[in-house]
Amino acid sequence: MSRLHPSLNAKMGETSSDSTDILKEFYIPDYLLIPDSKPVHVKYMPNSPVVVFINSKSGGQLGGELLATYRSLLNKNQVFDLLEEAPDKVLRRLYLNLEKLKNNGDSLAQIIGMTLKLIVAGGDGTAGWLLGVVCDLKLSNPPPIATMPLGTGNNLPFAFGWGKKNPGTDPQSVIHFLEQVMVAKGMNIDNWHILMRMRVPKEGSCDPIAPLELPHSLHAFQRVSPTDSLNTEGYHTFRGGFWNYFSMGMDAQVSYAFHSERKLHPEKFKNQLINQSTYAKLGCTQGWFLAPLFHPADKNIAQLAKIKVMRGHEWKELDVHQSIRSIVCLNLPSFSGGLNPWGTPNKRKLRDRDLTPPYVDDGLIEVVGFRDAWHGLVLLAPNGHGTRLAQARRIRFEFHKGGADHTYMRIDGEPWKQPLPVDDDTVVVEISHHGQVKMLATPERKSKSIHDLPSMHGDEDDDNGDDSGDDGEERRKFGAADTFKIPDEVDISYLS
Repeated sequence: MSRLHPSLNAKMGETSSDSTDILKEFYIPDYLLIPDSKPVHVKYMPNSPVVVFINSKSGGQLGGELLATYRSLLNKNQVFDLLEEAPDKVLRRLYLNLEKLKNNGDSLAQIIGMTLKLIVAGGDGTAGWLLGVVCDLKLSNPPPIATMPLGTGNNLPFAFGWGKKNPGTDPQSVIHFLEQVMVAKGMNIDNWHILMRMRVPKEGSCDPIAPLELPHSLHAFQRVSPTDSLNTEGYHTFRGGFWNYFSMGMDAQVSYAFHSERKLHPEKFKNQLINQSTYAKLGCTQGWFLAPLFHPADKNIAQLAKIKVMRGHEWKELDVHQSIRSIVCLNLPSFSGGLNPWGTPNKRKLRDRDLTPPYVDDGLIEVVGFRDAWHGLVLLAPNGHGTRLAQARRIRFEFHKGGADHTYMRIDGEPWKQPLPVDDDTVVVEISHHGQVKMLATPERKSKSIHDLPSMHGDEDDDNGDDSGDDGEERRKFGAADTFKIPDEVDISYLS
């Protein structure tokens, strides 16, 4: 066997020889991770080097256990607790160090830069945080990302074949997961940019109100820089992004109640099964199953806002039935723990309504409505689906003046209460396509690509760029991280 770094050999002594052969494929030595460390000679080139990000608060006690296991198996300096260090700082430091070492002729740094994979363990919001960072860094060779389920919904991991439940925190379970990462295939998915703008209210505040904290992806709602064109005098402008879904209405209200309860009684939310059971109970107590009785008609979607989609180069208003109390803009075929609200339209509907199956890389987002929880239960039946409203590259919510003083929204599982200025007729939420990011997927994935089928989709616009035109900085980034740039002091003339 090729010689490994001494610290890895020490770790390997605690595992079987088979584990030794596997773990060396993921190992990254210190000098690549820590700037200004003394380089060491490593003969073995890892096949699948990884950097691991773990939300140690996710999954009750599982997050902390998983962190300890990964650090015991790999170099502890390639495993990061997101509560201790943000991913944009980690990746910026790592890639800057790799570029410097490449400039000095280090072949391992070059290989790591080309083959690096990221693992993120947490809820959907944690995964979205990392996805936003990778997109905003705009790396020349962005690493693909594997999602390890550690939250309540785990829609992102499920969509890409990683399952709904955490696969285990013991060494053998983690090694098995790493083996899957090594053979997983890359798969592009669409990014979706979200922009929210409103006048500064005469009284009070319209900042988003979170039950625990604003979405981990709150890159997802950082304020736009004062230099951006839409940040005009007298307006609040927020921006962000999502990869699974944006929803508004009663489903987000139930999610908000769940997170609020978890904030008040964290000791009751120690494992995934209990969390899911509590979520279902709150759906009942919030009136989601008896929405006509408990949910005021003026909070229905049609009473709150006009919804428009871009057709060609014009906005066209959607006809949303008065009974719709929740609307979901869906990128992946996994919602509320793995359900598929869009379903698969039959051939007649594909033809008559110009619909397509829900591909994750076609530049289209599926817009689905629900009346109540009973309507949602049809998703459990074969071929069940919500009310299909539209597929679009851009969608816009224009809130009615005085329609309500607040509503509930959520992105990728993380909710907030959104105050609405009652005297403002310019409150707008707009969602638009914003390039793609690469995920790692197993053969069990639920997500489908336009490239899975031959010829019939060959003439579709494979849009890997932005649909933002000249709209300025507020549509070119999510706000997760500053673009990665090589400092002036690094000589880039030798970089490949």
